[in-house]
Amino acid sequence: MTGSTLAPFTADDYRARMERAARAAADAGLAGLLVAPGPDLVWLTGYTPTAITERLTLLVLAAGQDPVLVVPTLEAPDAAHATGAPALTLRDWTDGKDPYAATAALLDSGGRFGISDNAWAMHLLGLQKTLPGTSYASLTDALPMLRAVKDAAELELLAAAGAAADAAFEEIRKVPFGGRRESEVAADLAGLLRRFGHSQVDFTIVASGPNGANPHHEIGERVIERGDMVVLDFGGLKDGYGSDTSRSVHVGEPTDEERRVHDLVREAQEAGFRAVRPGVACQEVDRAARKVIADAGYGEYFIHRTGHGIGVTTHEPPYMIEGEQQPLVPGMCFSVEPGVYLPGRFGVRIEDIVTVTEDGGRRLNDTTRDMVIVD
Repeated sequence: MTGSTLAPFTADDYRARMERAARAAADAGLAGLLVAPGPDLVWLTGYTPTAITERLTLLVLAAGQDPVLVVPTLEAPDAAHATGAPALTLRDWTDGKDPYAATAALLDSGGRFGISDNAWAMHLLGLQKTLPGTSYASLTDALPMLRAVKDAAELELLAAAGAAADAAFEEIRKVPFGGRRESEVAADLAGLLRRFGHSQVDFTIVASGPNGANPHHEIGERVIERGDMVVLDFGGLKDGYGSDTSRSVHVGEPTDEERRVHDLVREAQEAGFRAVRPGVACQEVDRAARKVIADAGYGEYFIHRTGHGIGVTTHEPPYMIEGEQQPLVPGMCFSVEPGVYLPGRFGVRIEDIVTVTEDGGRRLNDTTRDMVIVD
């Protein structure tokens, strides 16, 4: 998430994002936003500290005020070189000084602020001690849709990340599976993601046979056997934006039941995709996919939400889950990934990243969703 990963964006892009975030905070009744190092800071400013330490770094945003980045003096030169730096003011503090006092001077002493989820507790407590009249809400609760709607440049980067993940799948299906450990195939998959441009590999799940019934199976040393269904779920960051796709392959010829379950999940994934259109509540995507699986008698084996948002992280709002009534908006990007998991036997998951268009949805993954036979 450093260097060339942020090349498509300019200081003006970051200025617009910070202004939009400050307005959204005001509309939500907040006095401002406090953004610690992490994905929100990268998205808003293009700045990633070389190391995240106990020293306070915090972006302060409020409607009608210039953005200010409070930063340790020794890190100020790096911050000044961030692409978004011309759109904000740097306020540095030296070791031995009180960073909370420096920050407090920028804040409404009785205000309620949104604060990034990954802010350190010690920093939040330090601010509360300095300004006891303030209160705070996590950004996920206060502004869950802050990064959800992508602009044209972001959509282009997400599409490129999806295409790179697709290219990795097309290559991994050619390698031997049978007789090799899951960890060996996972290493091949990670190498392919990097070969096709990923700077960061977040996960390479290779779940064979009974391990496939665990949706988040950790990379293991199980030897893949002929006759195994293998769930592949992999992704990471390319040029600062995420990929995430799942396909289920079979080592040798599958049984009739394995084909039937795979076809069922493929039908459910298609139903979830067809439900995507502007104005529809997120939960309707989950309902559409889940109904197909439930109607076939496998409802108890679909044990997770249908999807999650994706952007500068591989998991972020919005979430495709029952109870989420947030309407879909053009530019939102999220996974559609139903699955069936039969304990002790096998699992199947099929996942694409989808973006909402003006009249429906568009897949950002295009590899076959049919059963793939591997050696």
